[in-house]
This record gives sequence, structure tokens and C-alpha cells, in this order.
Amino acid sequence: MKLTAFTDYTLRVLMYLALRPGELATITEMAAAYGISENHLMKVVHQLARNGTIESVRGKGGGVRLVRQAGEINLGAVIREAEGAAPIVECFADRDACCITPRCKLAGVLAGAFAALYAHLDAYTLADLIDEPAPLARLLHIEPNR
Repeated sequence: MKLTAFTDYTLRVLMYLALRPGELATITEMAAAYGISENHLMKVVHQLARNGTIESVRGKGGGVRLVRQAGEINLGAVIREAEGAAPIVECFADRDACCITPRCKLAGVLAGAFAALYAHLDAYTLADLIDEPAPLARLLHIEPNR
């Protein structure tokens, strides 16, 4: 399985914000820190604000910040939200046109694999990703104790 770039960027935004608890960060500074497109991050930030994970403050001096503590943000939930509800293979879809579905065992194997993946992700929070904040902050050019 490969996560989408959208999910990757979602996790990066959350990690950046978790390194600056309570502080506002801009899309421009996050894009510069990661060397990625501001346009892509705008979509990510919009989704995160829409689902209530972050809050957006408009205007001069505005930006975005986490709504909850990093330890309250579950990675499995974040990834499920970012990846969406699209079926992983056709036989999981409402309209399954695959001719071997009645005898195919692949769906069961994949369902078990994805269940195991998400069970593992559900055991972690955003705080686990930043448990050593200083080295990450340095890599992202975030000043300590801001």
C-alpha cells in the first residue's frame, strides 16, 4: 500500500504544528520548511480545518494551529480521514464487476492486511511522532521554545 501525497502532507502539517503547540503557523512557512507546494498544503489545511483537527485564523498575523493536544490525535483516524472511503480493490466497491469475486480469496486477504495496518496505526498518536522534538524542529528550522 502506498499512502497518497495528500496523506503524507497531512501528517507533515500535523507534525509541524505539534512542534509549535498553541502557536500559529502559515502555509507559506510550512511549505518552505518541507520544500513542497503551497497549493497542495492549502488543500490539506482546508481539509484539516473542515474536519476540526486544526483551526484557521484569518487576516494579518493569522495562520493555523492544532485544536487538540498531539496526544489526542490518533494516527489511524487521521490517515483514514485523509485517504477517504474509496475501496482498495474493486470487489470492495458497491458495484463490483469482477467476474471472479464469488470464488476469489484476495478480498479476505486484503481486508485482513488493512485491518492489521489500521490496528497498528491506531496504537499511535501525533505525540508519538514528535517524542524527540528538538532534532525535528532543527530540521524544519523551527526555533526551540518559541
